[in-house]
Amino acid sequence: MCVGDSMTIGSSGDFTWRYRMWRHLTATYPGPFALVGPRTTLHDPATGAADSFAYADAAFPEKARHHLAGWGEGWLHMAPLIEDAVRTHRADTLLVSLGLIDLGFYTDPEQTAENVRRFVAGARAARPRVRAVLMPVMANIRALGDPEFDAQCTRFNELLAKAVADLSTPASPLLLASEPAGWDLDRATYDGTHPSPLGEHLLAGAFADALHQAWDVGDRYAP
Repeated sequence: MCVGDSMTIGSSGDFTWRYRMWRHLTATYPGPFALVGPRTTLHDPATGAADSFAYADAAFPEKARHHLAGWGEGWLHMAPLIEDAVRTHRADTLLVSLGLIDLGFYTDPEQTAENVRRFVAGARAARPRVRAVLMPVMANIRALGDPEFDAQCTRFNELLAKAVADLSTPASPLLLASEPAGWDLDRATYDGTHPSPLGEHLLAGAFADALHQAWDVGDRYAP
């Protein structure tokens, strides 16, 4: 289950990193797999709602479009939803990219880190052996011009690493993904925050490499 904010749900006309991950697993994972979750749509800027099916590749199968992501939603919003989503959709692995929207609008680093812990507890309440890969927050264009916000992102990533170390268990392992190599805002995003096609590949690659290295799921990412 891919869990995230606007960088994960994507907008009308995007491929999304979820699509890149589906292509990667289809090519490299020999067993059956499914991308699961309660939602399938993209965000539509014209309506301001998550009601678009206009994926850049119309051949992206509907059954592979499932996710738990929302435009403007963060750890604060997903923590109350994750238990039911994991239980209902039987997710065994979570790929999570959250935090930027929390720090930008809702919570400070400490509060955001507490919501990470609530999220993990909720997921485990539904499935005690669930595993997860968590992406650190990547500084966006706001952080480049706002030293205080940049410091908040750095602080949260420190707390996220601590939460992963504290909460990971052999039965329910947590991984902290590496920030995608080559994440340059001019090339990896189209607006200083949201991923361009290159950024989609970089995000999918960071998750895919973590899955391969830790749990031998698929192969290393090759766009």
